[in-house]
Amino acid sequence: MTEDNYSLTTEFILIGFTDHPKLKTILFVVFLTIYLVTMVGNLGLVALILMERCLHTPMYIFLGNLALMDSCCACAITPKMLENFFSKDRMISLYECMAQFYFLCLAETTDCFLLAAMAYDRYVAICSPLQYHTLMSKKLCLQMTAGAYIAGNLHSIIHIVFLFRLTFCRSHQINHFFCEFLPLFKLSCVDPYINELLMFIFPGSVLVFSIIIVIISYLCILFMIFKMKSKEGRGRALSTCASHFLSVSMFYGSLLFVYVRPNSVKEEDKDISVAIFYTLVIPLLNPFIYSLRNKEVINAMKKNIRKNF
Repeated sequence: MTEDNYSLTTEFILIGFTDHPKLKTILFVVFLTIYLVTMVGNLGLVALILMERCLHTPMYIFLGNLALMDSCCACAITPKMLENFFSKDRMISLYECMAQFYFLCLAETTDCFLLAAMAYDRYVAICSPLQYHTLMSKKLCLQMTAGAYIAGNLHSIIHIVFLFRLTFCRSHQINHFFCEFLPLFKLSCVDPYINELLMFIFPGSVLVFSIIIVIISYLCILFMIFKMKSKEGRGRALSTCASHFLSVSMFYGSLLFVYVRPNSVKEEDKDISVAIFYTLVIPLLNPFIYSLRNKEVINAMKKNIRKNF
């Protein structure tokens, strides 16, 4: 292979959503609305948690960081996607690809560990309420949050570093709306087996580890709830965990579908709708899932509205 054959390997064309050109204006408006609501909802939640001292507890520290990572996920994907609706070339450079994947992988990996930490926090709060402040101290909370960010950064860096071993000499069209690595590997003229293996092992390990923590925590919580004699206490405990369990189910379910299936590399064309779900829809829904049924958040919002207006 000559040097010229590699001369165009630094740019790719994102062809996601090009099948329906007549719908591009409608799709642009829909995704722009999703993006704006996502940013306002998540950053608003982060600001509320920072301003209100009553929300400076482990549960809300985890929730604030989850909202921050959801904002990061939306910022990594949506602006380029919106630009491409009206772009003639729909080009993305290899370095833009790396940046996009880095922030997406950082957000998704950190979210996995934060959701696991939130599940453990709920377990301690419901199963050992008298020991809550000892078992879930602010120091431990900050250590778990920092660990989630460190794991997210390391996970992203590993995949970015191994991407440098590939060269691209085939079609430059990526059948996706963002620079997803699995479709990108198909364009490599170097065997991407190691990269594909890493994309199976590392996301799989992160998901399995965090899902095990979530499942064990919720099994213990359910066991404790069924032992409660008070119907009011049982209802309060179920209500506290319901929003978290809904968010966890949607998030882990979509990621498992994309990354941990044996044939995920072969069927990436079918994964665009699932990718929309975990990159756009879940970050949109999370602030509403965690806020609408949460009296502390609602009361803090009402207090701030009265104070400012």
